[in-house]
Amino acid sequence: MKTKEVQSLYEKFILPTYTQIPVCLVKGKGSRVWDLEGNEYLDFFPGWAVSALGHCHPSVVSAVKKQASKILHISNNFLNLKQAQLAQEISNHAFPAKTFFCNSGAEAAEGAIKFARKFGAGSRYEIITFRKSFHGRTMGAVAATAQDKIQNGFQPLLEGFRYATFNDLDSVKAAVTDKTIGIFLEPIQGEGGVQIATEEFIKGLRYLCDLRKILLMFDEVQTGMGRTGKMFAFQHYGVEPEVMTLAKALGGGVPIGALVINDKVAKGVFGPGSHGSTYGGNPLVTAAALGVFRAIKKDGLLKKSKDMGAYLLEKLSGLKEKFSVITDARGLGLMCALELSQPGAPVVDAARKKGLLINCTQDKVLRIMPAMTVSKKQVDKAVKILEESFQEAYAEAKAV
Repeated sequence: MKTKEVQSLYEKFILPTYTQIPVCLVKGKGSRVWDLEGNEYLDFFPGWAVSALGHCHPSVVSAVKKQASKILHISNNFLNLKQAQLAQEISNHAFPAKTFFCNSGAEAAEGAIKFARKFGAGSRYEIITFRKSFHGRTMGAVAATAQDKIQNGFQPLLEGFRYATFNDLDSVKAAVTDKTIGIFLEPIQGEGGVQIATEEFIKGLRYLCDLRKILLMFDEVQTGMGRTGKMFAFQHYGVEPEVMTLAKALGGGVPIGALVINDKVAKGVFGPGSHGSTYGGNPLVTAAALGVFRAIKKDGLLKKSKDMGAYLLEKLSGLKEKFSVITDARGLGLMCALELSQPGAPVVDAARKKGLLINCTQDKVLRIMPAMTVSKKQVDKAVKILEESFQEAYAEAKAV
């Protein structure tokens, strides 16, 4: 079968909810992937940051194979050894906590919203989120996501959300009312354009939450599991949240999400029947996630993320000096971006044709988030392709 034939099947049988890139990927190893015709690509945006260890990391593959030969699924009415071990692993690396497992980041966000509302006991139910945030596409998560393009057509939205401006503490203070129970944010807004929270902002939020007895809730779906150079992004700021959501890299390629509640507030809120997920945290996915933790520790991937991220950002900053269309190069660890003065789609298309996969968000922000296992040689090759792509896509862009 050829890619065009697959496209034809999509047109006939798949709901068109995604912008489809005309590439059918069928194999992956580390930072390299191959399409149906055998063309090779460097993947610098692996699965929307899911494959943070690279494709088919041996630790994850081995864990999945081993578990698949024993038992794939059991009901959450029974004890699950892998689930218990994974919850312990998360708590050991984050803070003393209780964890609920689900299937995705959006589902984890739904759990966080439900937890906050139950914690508020009816009298406090408002949650402050941020413009350009992204928390998923289920109805609660859509209401939390303060972007018109995500919400349009789905009104009326779940009530109880107030929107503030990212990195603007005064706008948060203005949004707080007597009904506020939570402040929910991504430490780095990914879909929002890789906007990095300042230390002053995060510490200010922590102080405000303590003062008003509000839950600080971090969406670490994209920043979690080492991508920023620390296991979780909140650890860059010297504060702890009461609530944290995880997904994407947690499973290294298998679908898993997690709602992590600090022991300080967990007691007595959720009990049997208050929340659930049929597939959440089944033996297969929790075994894979344990494989992710093992690989991060065994291969020293936190340090590699930090070091290789700094190297990548240095290279991207070099591109900014060459092309006037690039207005900013930013990043933390291996979560990097180039902001442009023009739409970024032409660069994404040109790069793909030259063998590099990246992403464009907010129309003008190129998201560049390679796996934590990426090599310096692969970074050099990717930056060279990007340079050629800028030259091709913006022929009118003059060197500074």
